[in-house]
Amino acid sequence: MTVPAPDPREVREASLEELSRLRLPLPPPQFPLVWEPGDEIELRPTGEIEARIAVLHLILARCFGMPPQAAMSWLLASHLVEMVTPPEFQFVTGAKGDHRSFVLHHDALFSLAWVLGLTKQLDPTMPADERLVERLPNIVEGETFGRWRSRILAAPQHPADAAALLDLHYCLDWAYLEVGRAGSSLPGLVDANAIGQRRWALEWAVVLRGPYHDEPPGWEEVDLST
Repeated sequence: MTVPAPDPREVREASLEELSRLRLPLPPPQFPLVWEPGDEIELRPTGEIEARIAVLHLILARCFGMPPQAAMSWLLASHLVEMVTPPEFQFVTGAKGDHRSFVLHHDALFSLAWVLGLTKQLDPTMPADERLVERLPNIVEGETFGRWRSRILAAPQHPADAAALLDLHYCLDWAYLEVGRAGSSLPGLVDANAIGQRRWALEWAVVLRGPYHDEPPGWEEVDLST
């Protein structure tokens, strides 16, 4: 469902109000907007987001000891091999890559779960919902992707709400990095890495349409440099 994007300046004002409430530094006046007036927004297809959640969940299972043969068997049974990125495939099959960076994907998964309504909140001061695992594929018991999809009741967020949360995390990402550089205290139990992962997921899940936007990036192509 493609809808008109909300006024980016009004959304940014709300984001800055939230930063002020959290007593975080505010980005400079020239800090870019995420979209422009007149742009349109939509979410990626639900099935695509579900597949990304399932793959990230499998990656985390590998991080915590799932054997590579079992992981590949699950991917094959779930028909998800093509949804795995090349770096992820190398990690699943040979444990190649930065183990810590893959563990951090826990918060990206949490963010995508919020997009699909599998968790109710995405509070920047609170860690991932401990009950989230109950709403994810039971890989250990052999629950395939298809069976999991039929078990859950995905209720995707409205694109405008997801876009507003993307703008907030764009600002939070800047603020948390500034706090880190200054050596100041953060407002809650979530660190800059987690905020960055949540932003990564939202940047991928929210599709922006307009004259200044490229085609939606692949998972590994999401740009978090600005």
